[in-house]
Amino acid sequence: MCAWRRFLLAISGLMGAGGVAMAAAGAHMGGESLTSAATFLLVHAAVVAGLAASGAAIKGLNASASLLAFGALLFSGDIAARALLAAKLFPMAAPIGGMVMILAWLSLILVALVARRSVRSVPSP
Repeated sequence: MCAWRRFLLAISGLMGAGGVAMAAAGAHMGGESLTSAATFLLVHAAVVAGLAASGAAIKGLNASASLLAFGALLFSGDIAARALLAAKLFPMAAPIGGMVMILAWLSLILVALVARRSVRSVPSP
């Protein structure tokens, strides 16, 4: 497995752990925004892990996974910073993170549509 896919898997683990921690904090603090940020992190952690694990089979999956991870971390990180620290990461961090996630999902559509031309053969078990 290439170093970038291992890195993406590690990031997805961090996202999952952060999502669980945010969900717990939101439950104890009554923070609806933390619960929302936790949901985004947990869902995208699973998708990033899946894309990274299958990234060798189809070109472009690592790029989509990287964009998803970056967008989710930026979006959820800004929401968490606002809820816990009463501060923003930087102006427009959450909207930029959201747009990056949308772009990542659209890139996944593109990868799927052109995959026929770039699929590497994967040996069957």
